[in-house]
Amino acid sequence: MSKPPVGVNRTGRKLGQKVKKGKLKASSRRWIERHINDPYVQRARLEGYRARAAFKLLEIDEKHKILDGARRIIDLGAAPGSWSQIAAKVTDSTDADPRVAAIDFLEMDPLPGVKILQMDFLDPEAPEKLKEAIGGTPDLVISDMAAPTTGHRQTDHLRTMHLCEVAAHFAVEVLGEGGHFLAKTFQGGTERDLLNMLKQNFRQVIHIKPAASRAESVEMFLLAKGFKGRAAIEAGAEAEA
Repeated sequence: MSKPPVGVNRTGRKLGQKVKKGKLKASSRRWIERHINDPYVQRARLEGYRARAAFKLLEIDEKHKILDGARRIIDLGAAPGSWSQIAAKVTDSTDADPRVAAIDFLEMDPLPGVKILQMDFLDPEAPEKLKEAIGGTPDLVISDMAAPTTGHRQTDHLRTMHLCEVAAHFAVEVLGEGGHFLAKTFQGGTERDLLNMLKQNFRQVIHIKPAASRAESVEMFLLAKGFKGRAAIEAGAEAEA
């Protein structure tokens, strides 16, 4: 189980460290200070995770149990790989029998049991390559994708929501019945069409703000639980026709 870090740093490093001014811009210095004093960053190092984002997934799972029984997982926007680390562990994935497929346009160091694709998820060939890499039907599609920020909140929101929407349609295409979909979104309103599509395809759709997500961050996570399966959805569509 994931527990929120307390104010004491188990690595022995003191919290509240300052960065010398030097030639750094004030904004850069503040970012570095926040990063090195972040208890989740320090805990990630202690527990061997590549990024503090690991605890966002673990905290969501602690409440919603989306990793329980997962046999195959697809990780979108995976770099640097902390979610893939968790995915490989819960699925008992190995290099000989890979059960986790990860994709990111950024380079990502190899991970045991994870088939990594370095390419843009929006590449038309990406969905088919992910299906081939996973070697079976996934129970869970997770996405930490976010478009590079421009500083303009509405633009950033729209660009990341587009990624979320593409990921959601991909999840509906590949998930097995009962599977789950988790994706990063930004506060500012999830598009109604996307929510309606997810509600038609999943038994429960909710927004989550895990404790590991910084309070000042506008990120949230959209969780769709219990994929109804394509046969049930097609039957429902025929009944409405």
